[in-house]
Amino acid sequence: MATRDQHRERIAGLLSANLLKTGLSQTSLRQLAAAAEISDRMLLYYFNDKADVIATTLSRIAAEMTILLAAAIPLNANLLPLEFAAKAAAVTQTKAIRPYMQLWIEVVAAASRREHPYSDISNLIALGFMEWIEFRLAGEAGYAKRANASMILAMIDGFAVLDVCAGEEQARLAIEALQGLSLPRTI
Repeated sequence: MATRDQHRERIAGLLSANLLKTGLSQTSLRQLAAAAEISDRMLLYYFNDKADVIATTLSRIAAEMTILLAAAIPLNANLLPLEFAAKAAAVTQTKAIRPYMQLWIEVVAAASRREHPYSDISNLIALGFMEWIEFRLAGEAGYAKRANASMILAMIDGFAVLDVCAGEEQARLAIEALQGLSLPRTI
């Protein structure tokens, strides 16, 4: 017989797939329960409240995205900031990663409106990704590395915003421009 934690994990998996497909537009308790194939009462049996459901699901989505990104940019990649930004930006525009980035933009928008629980969740996810970036940058740990990781995250998020607002082609052009900057220049 499956334990409560196993059921909770299965539900989070179903909700992750649903959020990546539908975004945040269908996140009432009833809609989340339907996506998890259970009643809303059972959903609240496995989670404390709607905020817990959303936080758990978005944490799972961030972990899934981290695994996908790690395949393209492994731990201790030792990349210079511009190299990393160019590589990461291109990866985030792939078919596999774009839904994660689009959902991230929705989470950030909700956080900017101070909607509960998105402010706290987006803060944790952003800090986690900055740390993830830091481990892949060349150089010693410290302020400069943290600043570069922050800059890279802002750039990547900017490409995602451009993709959502101006379209995939404009985001691709911007990424190509960044890639051109990161290439060594020959005289």
